[in-house]
Amino acid sequence: MVRLPLTPAEVERGQRLGALLRRARGERSMLDTALDARVSPETLRKIESGRVATPAFPTIAAIADVLGLSLDAIWAEINQAEPSGPNRRTRERLAS
Repeated sequence: MVRLPLTPAEVERGQRLGALLRRARGERSMLDTALDARVSPETLRKIESGRVATPAFPTIAAIADVLGLSLDAIWAEINQAEPSGPNRRTRERLAS
């Protein structure tokens, strides 16, 4: 199967996803987070760095669960037209 190149919008969305997960992880180690989500630390590193812009849904669901993020909040933030910062619900979650 040939994978089509990502669009600039998909690349930007992947970067926003990575930034969101890094913020949500805070001081928690990447290794602990990855192991608790049952994904490889390398996978989490690639997602957080934006190298994997379109990760599988179950992977994101598992990481979100470990970090206490709702999928709705993730979806809302990564689909913002401009990466101007987290929306209110995400900001409140990250502050707690």
